[in-house]
Amino acid sequence: MAISLDKLRVVDLSVTVSESLPSYWPSHMPFSAKVWNYYTEVSEPHGYVRSIAPYQTRFWIMDEHCGTHFDAPTHFIPHPCTQLPWSGQFGAQSGDKVPLEDLMGPGVCIDVTQVGNGASEAGVSPYISVQHIQAWERENGPISGEIVLFYTGWDRFYVRGEEAAKYSFKPLVEKSAPGWPAPNVETILYLYDRGVRCIGIDAPSIGAAHDGASAHQEGLSRGMRYVELLSGLSRLPARGFTFMFLPVKVEGSTGGPGRAIALVER
Repeated sequence: MAISLDKLRVVDLSVTVSESLPSYWPSHMPFSAKVWNYYTEVSEPHGYVRSIAPYQTRFWIMDEHCGTHFDAPTHFIPHPCTQLPWSGQFGAQSGDKVPLEDLMGPGVCIDVTQVGNGASEAGVSPYISVQHIQAWERENGPISGEIVLFYTGWDRFYVRGEEAAKYSFKPLVEKSAPGWPAPNVETILYLYDRGVRCIGIDAPSIGAAHDGASAHQEGLSRGMRYVELLSGLSRLPARGFTFMFLPVKVEGSTGGPGRAIALVER
């Protein structure tokens, strides 16, 4: 049966990727876009490229975890054959092998903007705790297998200019500003026990600025999926919408960028 969009509002939850925006993890490959145009002949190591038609294209250099993206288990979980710490069955599941249905479905949006309003230590993320989830459930009903989106409001720093450094550079590199709100391990396990298999956040990472690994290891080793660098979650209701994320399909990837949307009844 075809789905009609007449009664649905499509909400774009993706950030714009740009060289002038904090699109990438500070210690990873910066995003770069170059024009391969139709009016200049380019000499390359593999040969001489001749422009033959009035068209324009560009090429990108980008990390798999650039812009709005998801984490496949292989991002933090080693292949089972390695017998390394945290290795397991999901360590064989690269981004191209993650079922798309795991990245779409009914969603809930949990407002945790108050978590980041208190005074926090520079370089440290305040934690989204189980108590925050339970308080939301008392008002909105229990969570049972939905996709959970954390509305932290951190995308206010996803801007051009000096404020952009607060998004990830200052908390991670300089350790001169507080980190974004992030769920602690107890919260990840609480949601997993509630049947949640996909979590999204409008911040650079599900992991805390001061401890990025723990939340990833605990969740990804159980087959959970994380969607990071979302934006515009303030436009969503607490529940009653459908979330979808469609990543670029790259063989052997540790995740990948894509487009995140929500379908909300008008």
